[in-house]
Order: sequence, then C-alpha cells, then structure tokens
Amino acid sequence: MRVLVIEDDATLGHALQEFLGGQGYAVDWLRSGDRVEGALAGQAYDLLLLDLNLPGLSGLEVLQRLREGGSQVPVLILTARDGLDDRVAGLDAGADDYVTKPFELPELAARVRALARRRAGQAQTILECGPLSFDTVGRQIRVDGKRLALSVRELSVLEMLMARPGRVVTKQQIVNSLSAWDADFSENAVEVYVYRLRKRLDGTGTSIQTVRGFGYLLDVDRAA
Repeated sequence: MRVLVIEDDATLGHALQEFLGGQGYAVDWLRSGDRVEGALAGQAYDLLLLDLNLPGLSGLEVLQRLREGGSQVPVLILTARDGLDDRVAGLDAGADDYVTKPFELPELAARVRALARRRAGQAQTILECGPLSFDTVGRQIRVDGKRLALSVRELSVLEMLMARPGRVVTKQQIVNSLSAWDADFSENAVEVYVYRLRKRLDGTGTSIQTVRGFGYLLDVDRAA
C-alpha cells in the first residue's frame, strides 16, 4: 500500500515515514499543501495522512479541493486541533478519519489498516488462502497455524497476492505499492522477493505462479 504523508513538522514527518515504512508501506512525504495536487497527478496513493496546519494551502483547503475534484482517496487527518468544530469541519470536508496530536503510533497503525481494509472492501482482518492465513492487524503469516518468518518486504508482497487469490498481480502494481520516492525499488527487486517467497512456501501446498508478460498469482494445490 502506498501512503502520502503531508506534514510540515520535520521530526514528526520523518518519524511517520520511518514507522509506516517499517509496517511494510511505501511512504512519501510532503511538507507543503501546495504540492499535494501535483503529487497525486503523478502517482496513485491508497491513503493520505494530512496535517491541517500547513504552509501554503491549509490541510482543509487541500481536502476540499481533492473532494471537489472527484478524488475518493481515503484521508486521515492528523492535527493538534482537537475542538469539536474542527473535527466536524474536517469530517464534513470529506476526511475518513480524524486523529488529534499527540497520538500513539500503534493506534495510528490500526486506523491505517482499517482504512486500507475499507478501501479494499474487506471487513475481515484475516486473509486466508489454502493453508495460509495472514493477520492484517498483527502482521503475521501462518501456515497451518504455524508462524512463517518473513521480512517486511516479503510479507507485503505476499499480502498483495493473498488479497487477490487466483488473480494476476503485475510487477508494476507491486512496485507502485511498495516503492517510495527515495527508495530504489524496481521490477528486478520484485523478482528477488518472489524468488525468496517461493522458497519459503515450498511444501506448503501453495505456490506463486508466473504469468509471462503480466505478473504473478498465488495458486493453491487443491490436491495438497
């Protein structure tokens, strides 16, 4: 999943980028509201974390412009404004959630996951595919109930495949979801992570199939 953080405080912006990146998300960071529309024109995002007190366009103005332009990207407001009128104004402008500062990072992560599930049309927190089960809250993958140790990137690639069982996920979709502006992540890197996942999944009754010219799909051995 690709996230855009719009936060002018350097300490908090960097912390959010590091924390969410460690959760397996591709995170880009802007410090001005003026640059948001240009960023969205060049890249699709699954979620925006939006501060209200921004230089240039305020967060509320950014949100209003997005919704007036027809954008349906989920927006989670992060702000020190904790008054009732501020919360109402943010939600009425089209925000999907509203978190006041200071906040705990685990709670923020839970809200991000909830918005991601809502966008994907998933009410459940557990993805299942054959013997595989993925806890989207605890960020753990299990095979027949036993935990499978994976790196953050491996886990994120497998999550994309499990969310679309039997359907092709292109290399470019994986790159777009997992790369960030300042990260060197390419289709060659995707091939490396898929290779590692195949070794991890060997003997589990599931496999990652290559669809030449398109991408990959997760397949379950029905006879296993």
